[in-house]
Formats: sequence, C-alpha cells, structure tokens
Amino acid sequence: MDYKDLDIWIQARKLVKQVYLTTQSFPREEQFALTSQIRRCAISVSSNIAEGCGRQTAKETIHFLHISRGSVYELETQLILAQDLDYVDSNIDVLLSEIERVKKLLNGFINYHKKL
Repeated sequence: MDYKDLDIWIQARKLVKQVYLTTQSFPREEQFALTSQIRRCAISVSSNIAEGCGRQTAKETIHFLHISRGSVYELETQLILAQDLDYVDSNIDVLLSEIERVKKLLNGFINYHKKL
C-alpha cells in the first residue's frame, strides 16, 4: 500500500492545512518565531510518516513514526502556548481534537508495525 493512501497520512495533511489557516492570524512579530515553529511541526508529522513508510524495515519505520508522534506533541504544546498568548480563539478546540485524532491513528500505526 502506498503511504499516500494511509488514513494517518491523509489526516496529517489535513492538520497541516488547518494549522496554516490558524496561524495566518498570528501577530507579524511571530512570523519567524512561533508561527514558523508551529508550521514546521505540522509539516514534520506527515513528512516523517512518509519517510518511515519508505524505509526497509519495521524498526526503521517505527523510528520515523516516533519522530512524527513527537512532532504532534510539540505541535499541541505550541498551539496551547499560542492560546495562552491570545493568538488564537476558542476555535482551537477543533484543532486540538484533530491533533488527538492524529495521535490515536499514529499510535495504532506504530503498534501495527511493532507486530510485523
């Protein structure tokens, strides 16, 4: 199966789009700081899923899936910090629930590869 057909990769891509839409309204002075970091974290999730799927062994794949999972947690923390700084409104709850969904899908995908 091609990684582009995986639900986890599709959901991670959707998360990137939501993150970009959310961070568009961040203050200009955050453009090269928090905004950039949040966007890079979001991109890292889907990118590491893809890289992991391109590896030869389950062990290598799991390594990149763990990196992806770390990026999801980092993204979640940074969005909560952005909320603390009043950069985002209550709409962040939708984004945070999408992050939870991606976390669960990633954990399931990791567990699947551990059984190979």
